[in-house]
Amino acid sequence: MSLTALPPAPARTPASPAPRDRFVDLLRVFGMVLVVAQHWTMPVLALAGGRLTTGNALAGVPLITWISQVMPLVFFAGGAANAMSLRSASSPGLWAARRLRRLAWPVVPLAAVWVPLPYVLEGLGLPSQPVEVAARTVGQLLWFLAVYLVAVVSTPWLVRARASRVLPLLAAGAVLTDVVRFSGVEAAGYLNVVFVWLAVHQVGFRYAEGRLAWLSGARAAGLAVAGFGMVAALVVAGPYPASMIGMPGMVSNMAPPSACLLPLFAGQLGLAMLLRPALVSLARRPRVEAALAVLAPRMMTLYLWHMTALVTVAGVAMFGFGLVTPAVGSFSWWSRVPLWLAALVIVLLALTGLFARFEEPPGPASAGRVVAAAVLIGGALTTLTATGFAPGVAPVAAALALAAGLRLTSGSGAAGHRSPRSASSRIS
Repeated sequence: MSLTALPPAPARTPASPAPRDRFVDLLRVFGMVLVVAQHWTMPVLALAGGRLTTGNALAGVPLITWISQVMPLVFFAGGAANAMSLRSASSPGLWAARRLRRLAWPVVPLAAVWVPLPYVLEGLGLPSQPVEVAARTVGQLLWFLAVYLVAVVSTPWLVRARASRVLPLLAAGAVLTDVVRFSGVEAAGYLNVVFVWLAVHQVGFRYAEGRLAWLSGARAAGLAVAGFGMVAALVVAGPYPASMIGMPGMVSNMAPPSACLLPLFAGQLGLAMLLRPALVSLARRPRVEAALAVLAPRMMTLYLWHMTALVTVAGVAMFGFGLVTPAVGSFSWWSRVPLWLAALVIVLLALTGLFARFEEPPGPASAGRVVAAAVLIGGALTTLTATGFAPGVAPVAAALALAAGLRLTSGSGAAGHRSPRSASSRIS
């Protein structure tokens, strides 16, 4: 079984590069940069008796997360980019194989470093509990790739579906899932990994088809007001918390995702479309265009390694200098933020210099066993999301499954011929 069994693509002229959309480029780069910045400013760390305790600096200002939680916009932009690149692909199966490889290949060096690293750190005398916390935290980032894999492999089918039918079904599924979840079946909430994120991804298809051109000016502003207003109403009515990121000891809107993220996305989309003319103009400026050209091909590396940078800087600060996080919002906290961010940027740039070469998988792709590859890669990413790289059998098994999945998508000859692509068709 393979994705080559998809309904054949309609007759068309030879594939040509997908057009570059500066708005999509900017959303994707800005979204990932904001994710990194949010993760770097959240930690509240304390070390006592060899045990690390963590808190969240944004706990006191949850409304900030209505803007800073940009994963809905990232999935929207990913949907637009996927639809644009699929349109110019020679076959859906080969397109999916290439996307899977570009999604999974950058994880290989992360696994190669982090599977043995906890053992090395413990061997050097670091307490096991902080090492385990760090190893689990780094792996948790892979939830995005696991969910995005589902979006990628479903794109050849969903891009052909009628949005007027699919979107209401996905939204209804998200609401029904929350009803079941908040009735006491918490595990049911994870169905919204599919319903919520595929709904947002599907709206990206509409943008790629030019069907959101009407969403500008007063209409975009109206959608923004309506979306954020509905979020406020849901928060007031409950059981949804005000924070759009997970907070200790609270119901989470993200893990698992709740239906509250759909009106949040509507508000963010309205705001983004309202600003679209200014953003497109901004992206045409030579310096901004140059920055996009530098960042876009390295976004997966920046995302995958930014927590390693955080762990490195935090570890040196705590174990090397005995520093802990000052009271959030205090003068000491604010005075350290610039130094903290500067150190993180320096370490991340060094890591990017080492590992950005893994953005592009070697050799051609093959569509022959895409379904099996997707199962292996998806299973590996899901496992690492749940267990992280904490010492044990699971990370090793996941790394082997990841390698096996990548092997199934590698090929040669005509089957692996690459069609042209533009910067806007990249996964990250």
